[in-house]
Amino acid sequence: MYIITIPILADMKGGLPGKATNSCTQGLGKKSSIFIQIQSTGAHQYCPHCLGLRTGRWARLTFQIVLSYHGGSFDGWQKQPGLNTVQGVIERSLAKFVDENKVQLLKDKGLPVEGSVVVAGRTDKGVTALQQVCAFSTWRKDIKSRDIEEAINGAVPRNLIVRSVSEVSRAFHPNFSAKWRHYFYILPLNDWEGGEQGSESGQDAENFRCNENTDEQRIGCDECNVDTVKDLINDYKDEHENGKKPRTFSIIRVNQLLQQLEGKLLSYKMFARDTKASRNVGPPTQCFVYHARAAEVRLPCSDHGEGRKVMCVELVANRFLRKMVRVLVATSVREAAAGADEDALIKLMDATCRRATAPPAPPDGLCLVDVGYAEFDSQYCLIPKD
Repeated sequence: MYIITIPILADMKGGLPGKATNSCTQGLGKKSSIFIQIQSTGAHQYCPHCLGLRTGRWARLTFQIVLSYHGGSFDGWQKQPGLNTVQGVIERSLAKFVDENKVQLLKDKGLPVEGSVVVAGRTDKGVTALQQVCAFSTWRKDIKSRDIEEAINGAVPRNLIVRSVSEVSRAFHPNFSAKWRHYFYILPLNDWEGGEQGSESGQDAENFRCNENTDEQRIGCDECNVDTVKDLINDYKDEHENGKKPRTFSIIRVNQLLQQLEGKLLSYKMFARDTKASRNVGPPTQCFVYHARAAEVRLPCSDHGEGRKVMCVELVANRFLRKMVRVLVATSVREAAAGADEDALIKLMDATCRRATAPPAPPDGLCLVDVGYAEFDSQYCLIPKD
């Protein structure tokens, strides 16, 4: 009797029907980490991986594609009819690599012949990616990594470029295999004439709010049915100045608010938007934040001799809910402007309505920096810890 190991993908709604093991994993690659054991009364040579063979779905070749693209040039990642999306551009450029059986199937259904890719995480319209990861699979054996890279780069404009293509294990999944995602948000700030130029000086919170995505605000809170932009934005009042809204915020306070999230597994359902009802409770809402920091920097700028002053927010977590990064940024600015306690973001997680958190910050300042498939290492963060 022999033990044969079969790699599988984890069921996101339940446990695994077997025992984890590291045996008999030849040819699966380091990124395949979930296996089940079955007993076999046959000889060990029936394990296709020990024979160096690929059968069934394992006969497919899978390629990992790392992309960079400018968010303002596309209508988001997800393919949608009549829109210029990243997924649509990529899949059209991969049409020549689709195997014959799938080509015939698509033609029989009257569908266009296109490749099919899965992605680490869909980005919204306006969100830029430095290292987005997707995967493409095919049964054709004559395809090389270089062929895919040249096909995509030759078919798309220069606002999207392939950084690398590599053949990986069939068990690899850009989303389920990822251990962390790294986001960076840049918010331009007003330079105050005659004021201090340090991160303790007040920055213009009103200017930030005026530039928020008004389309999303009109939609309102999906749980509370809020009708107006004003109701969503103005959830707080300045108790120290005749009920007027605070207009400035401290970047130091934003940093202190965000730091409270580090190293904790928390439910971020109040910081998500446009999610399905089935994903609004329980484990699907939980995220573990490895790194959450804010800092003031000056970026080189042709029309600013000393550079443009900006606030940078850096977030790294095992996963992010829909629009969670942008809501966290906007809410931390709002709470900092209101002089909230350091645990204000933690307290908001116990709210019963998403109206308690701010509308999403504009997508233009957000960048997906990287997606990691090894354990998180803080040395790769751009804003160092204290």
